[in-house]
Order: sequence, then structure tokens, then C-alpha cells
Amino acid sequence: MPGPALTDLDGSWRVAADIGGTFTDVIALGPGGRVVPVKVLSTPPDFGSGVLGGTRAALSAADAFPHQVTAMLHATTVATNAILEMRGARTALVTTRGFRDVLELGRLRRPLLYDLSWQRPTPLVPRRHRYEIDQRITADGHLEPPVDSAELARVADEIRAAGIEAVAVCLINSYVRPEEERRAAAELRALLPGTYVTASVDITPQMQEYERTSTAVVNSYVGPQVHDYVTALGEDLREAGVSAPLMIMQSSGGLLDAPSVVARPVQIIESGPAAGVIAVRKLAQLMGIDSVVAFDMGGTTAKASLIENGEPFVAGDYEVGGGMNITRGMGKGAGYALRVPSIDIAEVGAGGGSVISTDVAGSLRVGPESAGSRPGPACYGNGGTSPTLTDANVVLGYLSSQALAGGRVAIEPDLARQAIAPVADDLGVDIPAAARGAYEVAVSSMTKAVKAVTSERGRDPREAVMVAFGGAGPLYGAAIARELGIDTVIVPVHTGLFSSLGLLVADTERQAVVPHRTDLDALDLLGAEFDRMAKEVTEALAEAAPSAHTEVQRVLDMRYRGQRFELSVTVPDGKLDSGLMASVRQRFHAEHHRTYGRAGTDELVEIVNLRVRGRVRNPVGVERLLSLPPSAPRAETTRECRFDRTEPTPVITRAALSPEPRQGPFVIEDMDATTLVPPAATAHRDRFNNIVISWTTTAPEATS
Repeated sequence: MPGPALTDLDGSWRVAADIGGTFTDVIALGPGGRVVPVKVLSTPPDFGSGVLGGTRAALSAADAFPHQVTAMLHATTVATNAILEMRGARTALVTTRGFRDVLELGRLRRPLLYDLSWQRPTPLVPRRHRYEIDQRITADGHLEPPVDSAELARVADEIRAAGIEAVAVCLINSYVRPEEERRAAAELRALLPGTYVTASVDITPQMQEYERTSTAVVNSYVGPQVHDYVTALGEDLREAGVSAPLMIMQSSGGLLDAPSVVARPVQIIESGPAAGVIAVRKLAQLMGIDSVVAFDMGGTTAKASLIENGEPFVAGDYEVGGGMNITRGMGKGAGYALRVPSIDIAEVGAGGGSVISTDVAGSLRVGPESAGSRPGPACYGNGGTSPTLTDANVVLGYLSSQALAGGRVAIEPDLARQAIAPVADDLGVDIPAAARGAYEVAVSSMTKAVKAVTSERGRDPREAVMVAFGGAGPLYGAAIARELGIDTVIVPVHTGLFSSLGLLVADTERQAVVPHRTDLDALDLLGAEFDRMAKEVTEALAEAAPSAHTEVQRVLDMRYRGQRFELSVTVPDGKLDSGLMASVRQRFHAEHHRTYGRAGTDELVEIVNLRVRGRVRNPVGVERLLSLPPSAPRAETTRECRFDRTEPTPVITRAALSPEPRQGPFVIEDMDATTLVPPAATAHRDRFNNIVISWTTTAPEATS
């Protein structure tokens, strides 16, 4: 649960740890708003060691003790990595006879229509481990017939003989009669002690059997690994003297207690990216900015999200493991479908560790392969030989030729040049030109992620401000903004650890969803269901924060009859009457027109799902975390940087940047990240210690 207000901390500390593909970022927040940031290399496959080591380092730097930690907050990639690396649990599916192949049928969609080499991702459950039972729930909830215990016992024997570690149960139409599926799952748990069992209705009690089946399978596939990771991390923290409860970031942007995460690990697939978006949201609210593109680039991937009117878009479903993760549209079909709430984040495989190569046609490529943290980019000197974007940035002079992460990572520029040299030979150019080409290819790739959450949603990116963060985000933010016509880029303080900062200011949340197909005018039924759901989430949050006030938000997933996709519309507070529902219809029409360019009539509108989001506000305000970190005075230096040409470029610290705009080019070095201000831009430091980059020449027209 969120801790007390900072004025009441009385010597206590809050610690936030975010695992990335290359670095693990830790921020400790103590009395008086003191902030102690630490970056350490991630420690795959035992990522918990990096969290523990970073926590110890932060507490040591703060002269604090483990028993003073009152909140341990975490964002993790353990569930995502299990999917991307295909090393989850050996999983089985139990389903209604005739629906064994739903995972392979999917939605019969090809995300790359003209790519004849494209292949559908391998199902997480092989066909031989999908078991059918003679059970049927009809659309109106009748059993024809009910689940037979003897048949379940036979299936359990086969599952046991196959060495299965996890089971997903998804029966057709179970969302209208969830107790039948829960009974089948309970019997399988009793028959298969020690096996992780998921009932689909406990994760996503909604229509559409493919999405429900896929979500249940993913939950079981990552379940044992998340269980082991969370359990081991909790034990290690307690052994180290940290007794505070472990809270983990959900994909939807709220903190959740560890036991709930173990039961539904599919809720933390986008844990780390969501934490960064929440930090940007809090910053945007503080600064009074209505439309913000959050751009996060780390060591492995780059992510983009849109925040509008103080809130990020939260999608009801998305995909993972399919290249560029998106939450909607005809680009779906490349990954594993998940029907759980998630912040709308578009993600591409371009990060500081992304490998640079040439294809068979001689064209330059960046990613999606990554050097990770072990061995990492060649310039780290840990044995890596593959050329990466980090190596390119060292060659270009954008990154220090001595050390990164506050001196924790030594840089060897000769190794960077050696790694880039074969790429330069393939292209027939010199090494700096090859490095600059890789930089520009990465910019082009990452603009696609920003377009996916702006222009493809009917929003003009030129109307937004970009907040660039992550270890590599400030190196690329200005160039990406330039491509899209965004005229202002904000680089916040603690930018390389901004996702960890997001954990410190995130609210605790619970969500509930139920399918609903009655008419919008059935106000008594709608109101009663919303009241029941609000009570459910309020009681759940009361267990985590007994004395805290819970805010409840009501949402309707709506569509026009015959449509496949729905849009989420917030229901204003107050009694559900005809006037309020008329305003909800108008909101839906307006959002549909903005997203798809057209709108229908009231008679065509139908409700698909009811959602309730409960939130306990975090008393820690983001403004308390924005002071400049203490650093030794450092004189301005100069190094050669390559833009259109190579030129001497000043290198300064954030503290040396004044409130008056300074003409680029120049480089700003923080402990946790480096910001590049291009020649055609200016930058200044605002009252929140943000670096604010603005263009001094006309930007190009935005493209969609």
C-alpha cells in the first residue's frame, strides 16, 4: 500500500526498482524529499539479484538501513521475458470439445499482408497438450451437459503423465456461467497438486473465446515463473532486512500487492513501461499540459504512449511477443492476444543495445535483436562484439568516451569503432557515417511507435508535447519530435530512472469487468451492476489500505452493432438517468468519429462490457522528486560530434543549463542519461529542472 505523506515519514524510506533489459534502476526516497538514484547492470537470468544489489547500493548511499524501508515498489520484465524467450511453464489447455484449435485459428489475420515469409507465432500450448471435454455452456447459460468429474479425472491423468506444470481452463461461453468453469478448475487443482491452474473467467470474464483462451494460456504459461520470482524476491528482501510489503506495477498503471500478482501474473506483462507513463502523467498534470507523448527508450526497446487531459489511454486488450506491440487495428495478429487492461503503449525493438546489421540487399538494419546487459554493447568491454546503437552513439560523440551510469560502466571507444567497422565496410562508407546512418534508421523506426498512439488514433502529434526519458530516450527524442513536427521536448530530472520514479508516485488500483449486452436504457440494471462492482473493488482496496479513501471510475466498452472493435467511454459521476446516458452516447459518437472518421446513430449503439476502476491516491507528489541530484561542479568540456558534419560540441551538466535558451548543438550529461540538443534546436532548464528542447527552424509537415 502507499506509504504516509513525506512529512510523516520520520526517517522511513520508500524504494522503487525497475528492471530493464540492460540496467536495473533503483530510486530511494527518504525524509525531506531526499532522492538517491542508483543504476546497476541487470542480472539475467536471476533479475532479483540486480534488484537486491541496487536496493542495497541505494540504502548505503543514503546512509539508511533496510528496516527503515516502509514501501518496496517494483516493475519487472519477468513475465514479458518468459514469453519473448519462450521459456515459460509447460502448459496444457482444457476446453470444450470442438474448440481445441482456437489458439491457431485466432482471428485469421495477417499483420503483414504482403510478407510471404511471415509466420504466425508458435502457440504456447502444443496441440497434443490441448484436452477437450464433453461439456457445453450455451449462449443463454444452459449446460448441455455439465462438466463430468470422471472425465476431468481422466484428463488430469493425461496431464500428469505429460509432465505439465500449468493448466489453463477455458470453456465456451463460460462468461455467462462462470461457476461451472471455476468448478472444473477447482477439481483440476485438487487432482493436480502443485500445478498452476487458471480459470479464464477469473482473468477476463468476457466474450470472444479466442482472446479469453489466449489470455488464460498466457497467465498459466508465465504463472509458475512469476510465482517463483516474486516469492524468492520477497524472501531475499526479508533476509536483507527489508520487511515492507512488495507492491508491483500493473500494465494498467496502478500498483498491486504481490499475492494478487501471483494469482494473475498476466496483469504485469507491461509493468515497466506502464510505470514510466505514470511518471509522465504526474509530471504533465503538475505542469498543466493537456496532450503529451511519453517516449521511453531503454536498452532493448522503445515505447510510446499518449496522455490526454491528464490520463493515459487504457486499452482493454493488446498483444505481446509480435514485434511492435500495439493495442488495436488491423496490425494485430503477430503476437499473443491478452484481454486485460493495459496502458496503450506501442513498442518497437529499438534500444541502446539493439544490434546494427545489413541485410542481404545491403540495407542498414537496427534491431530487433539486442545485446542486452550480458555481454552488452561492444564498448562496455564485457566481451560483446555485435555493433549496437550504444556503440554508434559513442562513435558519433554523443555518449561519453569514458564511462556511463555515474561511472559504474566503463566505455572503451576503440571497441565501439571495431564493432561498427564491418557495417561500414558493407555499406562502403566510413565508420562515423555508418554510425550516423544507424542513428537515423533508429529514429525512423521509433517514429512508427509514436504514430501508432497519435495519428493512428486520430490525434495530431504536432498538438502534443513530447516527454523523452529512459537511458537512451533523450539522445533520440529531439530527432523523433523533429520528424513528427512536435516542437517541444521535455527531458525530466532522473530521466534514466524515470520509470522507477513513476513507481514512487503511482496509485494503488483494482479493476473489475463484466460483460453486458442489455440496452443502454436499462438504467436500473446498469446502475445495480456498477454499484456491485464498485463495492467489490472498494473492499479489495480496503484490505491493502484500510484507512484510505477509494476513488471509483465507471467505464463502458461500447460499439455500433455488428462491429468487432469497441471503444471505452468514461461514465460521469452521478445517478444513471436518461440525461447522463445521453451524454455517454455523445461521448462515444465523438470518440468514434475522432478515431475512425465517422459516427453512427444512437439506435446502433450497444454496450459490450462494464468496467470499474478503484484507485487509492498516492500521497507522494511528483514535485517532491524533481530537485537536482547533488553533483560535483564540472567545467564545460568539448568533444567532436557527428551531425551533417563533424564539429566541436560543448558538453555540460544539467545544473549548468540556465533558464535562458541556449543554441545547439550541445550535449547534457546526467548520471543516468545523456541528452542531445541538435544544431537547429535550443534548450533551457525550467523551474522543475526539466531540460526543455525547442526547435528554432520550421519543422516538417507531420505524416500519418
